[in-house]
Amino acid sequence: MSKTIQDYMALPYTIEIIPDDGAWFIRIKELSGCITEVDAWDEIQAAVDEIKHLWLELALEKGRPIPEPLGLPTHS
Repeated sequence: MSKTIQDYMALPYTIEIIPDDGAWFIRIKELSGCITEVDAWDEIQAAVDEIKHLWLELALEKGRPIPEPLGLPTHS
């Protein structure tokens, strides 16, 4: 059974938050190119949810592979 965007959104991806000259640079480590920047700390969670959703939506539409979060057990 294929995973839905909601399935992927619920997974614990690694989020890197880096101070950047008065702003915050955010990257989801496992999702290549999934990055953004916000001006305030309290904007981070909404920005993470938005970029992750957009990245996953595009990957699913294009049929691209979506990596699992680091550290999750894999099943063969």
